[in-house]
Amino acid sequence: MTSVRLTGLLICETSDQVQIVIDHLPLHVELTRSEPGCVSFEVARTKDPHVWQVDEQFMDAASFAAHQQRVAASEWGRATAGIERRYEVDGLR
Repeated sequence: MTSVRLTGLLICETSDQVQIVIDHLPLHVELTRSEPGCVSFEVARTKDPHVWQVDEQFMDAASFAAHQQRVAASEWGRATAGIERRYEVDGLR
C-alpha cells in the first residue's frame, strides 16, 4: 500500500478570497483530519498573506480519492472553487 502525498499552494487573488479561506479553513481542517486514512493535513499561511502552503498525506489512493470527493461536495469546496491551487500529488498511479 502506497501513501499519497499532496503538496503545494493555495493562492488568493483578492482580499475577498483571503477572507473566504480564513472563514472556512478551520472546519475544513477539522473534517479532513477526522477522515479515515488521513495521516496528516496542514494548511499554513506563508509570508505572503494571499498564499497558503498545503501539505497532506493519506494512507492510500482510496482514502485520498474519498477525501477529494468529500471536499468537492463540501462548503469549503464550493466556497473556494475559484481560488487557484498549484498542487503536486505523489503516490498515485
